[in-house]
Amino acid sequence: MDASYLLIVALLLGLLAATVPVFMCLFFTGLVGLTWTLNIPPQAAIEVLYRSMDKFALVVVLFFVLCGNIMTTGTIVQKLVKTANVLVGFLPGGLAMAGILACGFFGAISGSTVATVVAIGGFMIPALIENDYDHRFSVGIMTTAPILGVVIPPSISMILYAMVSNDPLEALFLTGFIPGLLIMICMSIYAWFFCKRRNLPTLPRPTMQELFAVLRESIWALCLPVLIFGGIYSGLFTANEAAVVACFYAFFVEVFIHRDMKLTDIKKVIVSSAITSATLLIIVAGASVFGEYLTFERIPDQIANAVVANIQTPWVFLLAVNILLLIIGMFMDIISATLILTPIFLPLLSKFGIDTMHFGLLMTLNLGIGYCTPPLGVSLYISGAVADRDLVYVSKAVLPFLVIQIAILLVLTFWSDLVLFLPRLVYGG
Repeated sequence: MDASYLLIVALLLGLLAATVPVFMCLFFTGLVGLTWTLNIPPQAAIEVLYRSMDKFALVVVLFFVLCGNIMTTGTIVQKLVKTANVLVGFLPGGLAMAGILACGFFGAISGSTVATVVAIGGFMIPALIENDYDHRFSVGIMTTAPILGVVIPPSISMILYAMVSNDPLEALFLTGFIPGLLIMICMSIYAWFFCKRRNLPTLPRPTMQELFAVLRESIWALCLPVLIFGGIYSGLFTANEAAVVACFYAFFVEVFIHRDMKLTDIKKVIVSSAITSATLLIIVAGASVFGEYLTFERIPDQIANAVVANIQTPWVFLLAVNILLLIIGMFMDIISATLILTPIFLPLLSKFGIDTMHFGLLMTLNLGIGYCTPPLGVSLYISGAVADRDLVYVSKAVLPFLVIQIAILLVLTFWSDLVLFLPRLVYGG
């Protein structure tokens, strides 16, 4: 390996080990690579920063972040949980199933695992424990179920993947529905058996009158994902426009219909969303500078050639990539990993005949699992704070659910037709 490559790798690892923020690690490593090893003027890095921000696709991310914050400030989240509870709460493990279903509902609006953990996990973990559910089971299921936030569309990581791969975003979104449903069903079955074996108390079966009362109360919240996906796939508006429509709809419902969000809260919601969005954009910018260095050094092509020379079948390649992504997800956030790794893997996909949308789903699911794996899984720390437990306890609690999700990942890896069924049904091909 060239000495300059070793320097860049050592610099990146050293900055990460020194707990320097990820965007600074990527930016400074890319800047050193461009200016010192390639003798490119520093002004080039500024141009890259500008180009990375000048992407219309990023508008989708910013507005879905705002939409998620509006929902958590108002009562849409509570109404989604209440609806999920009345639908499945009477079954063995029903409250846990309601938490999973609520994660699916919320994920279909927010596009973020972290937002889902905070909004649903912060509400459901105490509720499960108060209802005599096993403490470790409660923490584990509500730490891992929020992966639905990035699997079920709209997904922020899918938006960024589409920005790099040039896949049609609406079609890429469709790849997440069946995997999301599989995760919800399999985790709910596990919850049913776990709670049935322990004879946990269940809620009384709701009457039809009670069911309709809850649905009537929650109808405005339930219409939000219908509005988003109905508008996109009916051709009424694009995914970008859907994010804006969702924000205005959520704002109108919370302020004028539910009346649970005060006008004085608007400033707080906007500032909070601006901070979150700015953080995300800074990571995008830093990753873009580092990606520019990789491109100039032709590192993706070199990796592609090396992989093709040593791996002969797509199945072995996908298995190796899954293992690699699961490891990377333990240490790197999904946004940075998506932006850095996608350009590296894209040249390999055509060589092995792998569909880029299938791979985008696999990358999203792999890195989403990374939210729940130590040492840097963000969901572990959030749930640990909610349940007042340390990292070791939460890491043990999530193990059964990670096994379920990894098993689903393997099925989706080698059954591409299942992942691509909806995109092909809607768009053909």
